[in-house]
Amino acid sequence: MKRSDFLFLCFIAVLFLPFVISGGLYRFYSAFNDSHGYITSFIKFAVLATAGEMLGLRIRSGQYFEKGFGILPRAMIWGCLGVAIKAAFVIFGSGVPAVLANLGLEDPSGRLAGDFSGGKLLISFSISLLLNLIFAPVMMTLHRVTDTHIMNTGGSLSGFFSRMNVADILVKINWKMHWGFVLKKTIPLFWIPAHTITFLLPAGFQVLFAALLGILLGVILAFAARAESDL
Repeated sequence: MKRSDFLFLCFIAVLFLPFVISGGLYRFYSAFNDSHGYITSFIKFAVLATAGEMLGLRIRSGQYFEKGFGILPRAMIWGCLGVAIKAAFVIFGSGVPAVLANLGLEDPSGRLAGDFSGGKLLISFSISLLLNLIFAPVMMTLHRVTDTHIMNTGGSLSGFFSRMNVADILVKINWKMHWGFVLKKTIPLFWIPAHTITFLLPAGFQVLFAALLGILLGVILAFAARAESDL
């Protein structure tokens, strides 16, 4: 294990250890998360999903940082995506049970809020399915566009805030990889099952769990980048 690997593990441990050993800190987090869910979503994704991308870079190149990687711009983008994901959780978490109620399922919202059952699993799966079929492809493509813009502008904040030529970036995206792996494979094989688990959790933990999945996303994107380079 390299020294950088040890420091990365220590960083992850420092993020979560206080919540394990301090009941007061955990209660503060819970209260703040309940009152300011979108702020905490921004912070969770900015930190954890960016850490996931750094881990992905470690897998691809053997190091957690390289020139042009753009940690700050990536953190800003992930924070904004975190806010969008939180909003999507609210929209789909409320809207899908309403649709299921219209289709004749008895009290889907109550079942979702209750203890684990077959009905709760079905509702959680339904939310995850529609979330990942409707929202996720747009979000993943937007992330690919912003990620490319960050790399094209050298990873600097000033470059990031320069004009983004979305049309040119969309043309140059490797759609064979983006569709064939990122969308076609990771959504049904990973994200739909993972977010089914997410919606089985209490509401206060859903966005945190989703942000933790962002670390796994970094690993997935690393393997996607490796496969793309081999094409």
